[in-house]
Amino acid sequence: MAKKKMIHDFQKMKKDGEKVAWLTAYDFPTAQFGEAAGLDMILVGDSLGMCVYGYPGTTPVTMDQCIVHSEAVRRGAPNTFVVGDMPFMSYQISPQEAVRNAGRFIKEADVDAIKLEGGKRVLPSIHAILDAGIVVIGHIGLTPQSSGQLGGHKAQGRTVESARLLVEDALTLQEAGVHMLLLEAVPPEAGKFITERLDIPVYGIGAGPFTNGQLIIVSDLIGQFQAFTPKFVKKYANVAEIVTNAIKSYCAEVRSGQFPQDEHCYHMLEGEHEKFLEMIKKYSTKK
Repeated sequence: MAKKKMIHDFQKMKKDGEKVAWLTAYDFPTAQFGEAAGLDMILVGDSLGMCVYGYPGTTPVTMDQCIVHSEAVRRGAPNTFVVGDMPFMSYQISPQEAVRNAGRFIKEADVDAIKLEGGKRVLPSIHAILDAGIVVIGHIGLTPQSSGQLGGHKAQGRTVESARLLVEDALTLQEAGVHMLLLEAVPPEAGKFITERLDIPVYGIGAGPFTNGQLIIVSDLIGQFQAFTPKFVKKYANVAEIVTNAIKSYCAEVRSGQFPQDEHCYHMLEGEHEKFLEMIKKYSTKK
């Protein structure tokens, strides 16, 4: 059984040029599969809003939902570094509220770190959570919770000016003390520069091949989420097609009487069948 990686392991992996592979997961079986496959980290992302609950975005997701799913993932992957994703309005109201909610992830779900979106604008909350002794992962670039201000789910850092703002946010977050940084939907040039410029590990989701590792949403990776496919996604399976075809076959066999067969049935214990036949005679006798 592999030993769970911790902060110093990820720092060493950056130094040694080893890539980190992490995925989202929202339930016990997926977490089990991820740990068995050798994932370095699992993010219980607020993307569960779309992938599990069918919301149009991430903003409706609540702390209680994130906690329940984080608990399930921890049970499924006890030896993997698990990150809880702070949902919308769980850290924006006040630093005190941010600490309270980050603490819930630690106390109730036994996660190893929390992730939250934003750069300079969320520094008070980041400082407060760090002061509470909690590991923090920053997230800049495309930040889905504030995508309305960004004009939708659009790549960031594609102009020199916007790339400069990304670099400034990255440096500010490192100076604040975050332990890792996630870059989402930014050009490879920006991902490479920020990764090389920062001392902390920098990971990408749609940020090119030069970051210290890659994150992807598991529902995209296995072809389960059907609403849309981001440009940066590579599908390694098509679960939606497999499951749909399996259900179609089931429906056809039920309707044609092919299922269930004898091997799918529970039979009475030896010697009980005759007694059963005698018993039902009483119910078949007309009064």
